Amino acid sequence: MLGLLVSVPIACWRKGHAREYLETECLPPPATCYGFLLALIGEENRQRHSGARVTAGIVRAGEISAVLRTLWRVKDRKLLPGTKQNVRPDFQQLTTGSLLTIWVERGDEEVATCLEQRVRAALTNPGEIDRFGGLSLGESTHLVDSINEITGEPPESEIFLLDAQGRMSLPVWVDHVGSVGTRYAVGNMVRTRLPDAVGLPVIRAT
Repeated sequence: MLGLLVSVPIACWRKGHAREYLETECLPPPATCYGFLLALIGEENRQRHSGARVTAGIVRAGEISAVLRTLWRVKDRKLLPGTKQNVRPDFQQLTTGSLLTIWVERGDEEVATCLEQRVRAALTNPGEIDRFGGLSLGESTHLVDSINEITGEPPESEIFLLDAQGRMSLPVWVDHVGSVGTRYAVGNMVRTRLPDAVGLPVIRAT
């Protein structure tokens, strides 16, 4: 299992059912962390590492604030995006100054080189990675400040781990066209330094 320490200056990890007031989760869901790791290694096929186990933990919680921003929506398909009825102001929560751990483990991947191995290789030899764009954790404008492999004793953090009787539900796969294909994992925040790999949510579309 590979642990990463990630500094995120500003982000919004939008709650799935948030509408007019865009609330943020306290940490990025497993699906968001998975997308972040794919971007890190330059993998464009979202299905490539299906079966990997991924989750995040909070070392230092960010401060929550709210901003008023312009959001695009689709109300009239005859109009251009971001014009007239297809744009409106909405409030959005932001979290600033978060320090996170992200954990990845092979899980049930059916590929020779798993996500954990590719992330480790990307951190060891970043010049060999073919990728594009800024590295963000959430929206494309929410860039990370730093990412480092945890090599010594992991910092204590509140980590989202699977629990059938858990009180939290976070997406492990997001249907970007609709919501029918979105999948969730149920769990709790557990304070620990090193999580048990079996407690990490599995990233899978079905």
